[in-house]
Amino acid sequence: MNQDTVVSLATQAMTLAIEVAGPMMLVGLVIGLVVSIFQAVTSIQEQSLSFIPKIIGLAALIVLLGPWMLDQLVNYASNLYLSIPQLINGG
Repeated sequence: MNQDTVVSLATQAMTLAIEVAGPMMLVGLVIGLVVSIFQAVTSIQEQSLSFIPKIIGLAALIVLLGPWMLDQLVNYASNLYLSIPQLINGG
């Protein structure tokens, strides 16, 4: 296994992490922004107000995109394990 292979594997892993975590982070960001605007408009400064909408939004997203996320992770892990003999033998 040479340096190019390691960099390629790390790049694939980081790309997959961004693809899988990106929608969750985006939903959390959007919900947090909406709640912050709501708090600013209504002058409600309750610290725990933003947690419940984020939890509900992220739970809904996991229900909707969970199978796709799991499929992406399983495919990556499966391809990685299947490529171990080629990685050990040098390509």
